[in-house]
Amino acid sequence: MAEGTKVLIVEDDKFLSELISTKLSKEGFDVTLATDGEAGLAKANEVKPEIILLDIMLPGMSGFEVLESLKTSEDESVKNIPVLILSNFGQESKVQQGLKLGAKDYLVKANFTTGEIVEKIRAALGQ
Repeated sequence: MAEGTKVLIVEDDKFLSELISTKLSKEGFDVTLATDGEAGLAKANEVKPEIILLDIMLPGMSGFEVLESLKTSEDESVKNIPVLILSNFGQESKVQQGLKLGAKDYLVKANFTTGEIVEKIRAALGQ
């Protein structure tokens, strides 16, 4: 089950990250937050979460740059972390770019409730 499963949320929208974090915590996940790309990358290397929720539009380093850095990491334990992109951009080109860079799934924020995000995380982790 989700008990203690480490999730890293890389999201600069404080309200949204807290909303998702609260829901995940209630579901038993161990949540770490980062508000920009550089911090997200650092936390991924430090915490080694089981899964990452990653926004695309971030201050500094974009979500795509973070994803590319994760997937080309020398550290296998970082390289193999499943990444779910959570973005407001629903254009097919962005979705394809994210999946091509190695994201496991691409979720458009407006189309998913926090409960559905939990389901997507569980599905990606095979729980």
